[in-house]
Amino acid sequence: MVGCTCRWLWWFGLAAAAAVIGGASGGDVTYDRRSLIIDGQRKLLFSGSIHYPRSTPDMWPSLISKAKEGGLDSIDTYVFWNLHEPQPGQYDFSGRRDIVRFIKEVQAQGLYVCLRIGPFITGEWSYGGIPFWLHDVPNIIFRSDNEPYKFYMQNFTTKIVNMLKSEKLYASQGGPIILSQIENEYQNVEKKFREKGPPYVLWAAKMAVGLKTGVPWVMCKQDDAPDPVINACNGLRCAETFVGPNSPKKPAIWTENWTHFYDIYGNTTRIRAAEDIAYQVALFIVKMNGSFINYYMAYVYYGDKGKCAAFLVNTDAGNPAEVKYVVGTNEHYKRCIGLSMVYCQVKNYKKKRTDYSYQQSKDSRSVITVKSLGHALRTFVNGELIGSGHGVYRNPGFTLENTVALNREVNSISLLSNMVGLPNSGAYMEHRTAGLQTVSVRQNQAIEDLTNYQWGYQVGLLGERLRIYAEEGSNKVKWSNFDSSSRPLKWYKTKFDTPKGADPVALNLGSMGKGEAWVNGQSLGRYWISFLTPAGNSSQTWYHIPRSFLKSRDNLLVLFEEETGNPLGISVDTVSVTKYSVLTARAGKRARLKFIQAFPLKAQAQPMGRINARFLGRTKDLEGTRVQEFRKIC
Repeated sequence: MVGCTCRWLWWFGLAAAAAVIGGASGGDVTYDRRSLIIDGQRKLLFSGSIHYPRSTPDMWPSLISKAKEGGLDSIDTYVFWNLHEPQPGQYDFSGRRDIVRFIKEVQAQGLYVCLRIGPFITGEWSYGGIPFWLHDVPNIIFRSDNEPYKFYMQNFTTKIVNMLKSEKLYASQGGPIILSQIENEYQNVEKKFREKGPPYVLWAAKMAVGLKTGVPWVMCKQDDAPDPVINACNGLRCAETFVGPNSPKKPAIWTENWTHFYDIYGNTTRIRAAEDIAYQVALFIVKMNGSFINYYMAYVYYGDKGKCAAFLVNTDAGNPAEVKYVVGTNEHYKRCIGLSMVYCQVKNYKKKRTDYSYQQSKDSRSVITVKSLGHALRTFVNGELIGSGHGVYRNPGFTLENTVALNREVNSISLLSNMVGLPNSGAYMEHRTAGLQTVSVRQNQAIEDLTNYQWGYQVGLLGERLRIYAEEGSNKVKWSNFDSSSRPLKWYKTKFDTPKGADPVALNLGSMGKGEAWVNGQSLGRYWISFLTPAGNSSQTWYHIPRSFLKSRDNLLVLFEEETGNPLGISVDTVSVTKYSVLTARAGKRARLKFIQAFPLKAQAQPMGRINARFLGRTKDLEGTRVQEFRKIC
């Protein structure tokens, strides 16, 4: 979820109306127009999305338990192709990628699983889950009747299905998986592929069914999904927008009930009313004969507004219920910095896991105009930053124009172009580009186009290649003592101890600008505090650090700050929720739906004060290719 300000969102509605679920293991799964049928019993199922790589394995049991306590019957997750196959034929199912462990935990807690293999998923995930190496396959066209793409898609889908079969995780084998999904929201782009679209849909459905999982397959937002694949709805109001099952033999399934709008850098946060969610669920059941509703998402992260949103239901129709939130001990901590997000592979000129690329030229002219396809750009002349700019989510392209006094002799122009993830949806993604488009210099009325001049390239940051964000790499380079100079492009590092207790740890980065961070060698992702909303607020300032990322003492934090953020303003917060009671209508009285709009969070923050931070500056001579000694920018 790139650029997302997230919250705990437990969405539980109409649980009292759901069919009783005994156990979520094993059984014959079929369907008719009314519902899914498991072991001969009709099921009205409420599901919630918990994406396994968006949390850590030690968090999974608690998240799943909370979902079950809230009345959910099933857990829904995508399968993330670019996480599991980072290189052709090389698979990784370790750590947060351990999908088998995740599904077994769901099974152990007595819930079903809806497995959305895709393998294109959208998912607010870089490249929609497609591995970037697929871009380099000759003659490939993603998501079309294209033999190279179908070859790799079938290979991965088969790999996942066979692995889960070997673990006996499908309901037909006694496991919890009752539904699988192939492709995702293809109807949105199908017409753009013209005659290559419909055959691809037929092929994908036939390929999936041929894997013989013993459970039904669905296609989301695909009204013409071929039998026996079920066409399902994604959206805010599927009771009003869904055309319904395309066969009288298929049930109405809502695979994504969008409970919240994902946040975008620079955009105002939009929150969907709980009343609207509850009404649409009820309407879907009554009007569409709906029998499977999945809340997308059931869990994301803590937010940064000092509040936590929660929507609860009492499954005991006859008695009031009290929900207690226990406030733990909060302490002040010293020397603590941190961040959290997901580090994503980014498209650039070479196969690199980086957001950044330098382009360099020498010229002796002046007003420099750079047109970029996105996402952000910084222009340097003779080593000095003269301007920066960026696009926006819906229109990433922009033009950056700066006036500069050039030297009489040779001048060096350096352009740092960076992306904020790859596109996650759309047609012909393999042909979509970003980065520099044209470069020109105007002096008086004369304009000279520098686009086709001889430029040098440096893809990625030297610090990334040397892995200075990890302990071993950090110890091999020379760091300078921290000072308050306001030059951009700095690496910072510090050590900090882990806060005591079990409360979630959140890092307040409100004093920083734009960059990326690592803790103990693990990339925690991007932050962009300086990209303000129309109201003048940052899209996100707090970032969750999973405790499993931390050691008890001496955790290494490394930041790459693109702008001029002040690390002395960073604080570490531990968060807990105060006690609230929720009462529902007693039996015999008219029920009235009430919602708690927000819980105030109790946070303890300790300003950094005197920080043992060190930094280093650019490590490459912008006029050459020789790597120089690390030094600070001053």
